[in-house]
Amino acid sequence: MLALLLVPQVLSAQGFLDQFSYEGLRFSGVGFEIGPVGTDRVTTEVSGAVRVDYGFIAPRVRVLVGGSYFKGDLSDSEIEEFQTSLQRVVIDPTGDARVDVGQITWANFALDMDLQYVFPGSPRYMTYLGVGLGVHVRNGGGAAIDDTFVEDALDTIAAGANISFGVQVAIVDHLDVTADFRGGLTSELLLASARVGLMYRVQGRGGG
Repeated sequence: MLALLLVPQVLSAQGFLDQFSYEGLRFSGVGFEIGPVGTDRVTTEVSGAVRVDYGFIAPRVRVLVGGSYFKGDLSDSEIEEFQTSLQRVVIDPTGDARVDVGQITWANFALDMDLQYVFPGSPRYMTYLGVGLGVHVRNGGGAAIDDTFVEDALDTIAAGANISFGVQVAIVDHLDVTADFRGGLTSELLLASARVGLMYRVQGRGGG
């Protein structure tokens, strides 16, 4: 009896998995984007990104690989907290000492792979909702921390996850205007970005 109940579920799962195929994966386009990116620890900065469309791995599910970069100053609250911590360990009988570490920068280079569900729509435009995983390579710097363990602590490699929502609109054959809104989570930063750009398409939109 249990076997009879499980068979439809197994067949349903098998049917779902059968929709995924490498046959639809091919280089389909490349795009460049620019826009602001904000985090919970670094000042909001303009960020550039490259996206490569690798086609559809399942009906309406496409694969994108991308890279992005930004560099900004640690926020005033982060700097103030750091300076306060240093102030506590300074031997200052007169109480006149002041700690000023100046600017500390943090750069972030990310590589992401996204699976994006493309909603049904007009051949001239597409909207999508995606999830992805990535790797973030970071580099810290500043006159007060260069060549110290503090710089080493900011020079990290971390895994991350993201969600994305966007629109692509064809303006001429093989050329789309893009708008991508993205949120990211890593072990050390929360990120949000809004970028616009252009994508050159070498393949049709398809959709699986």
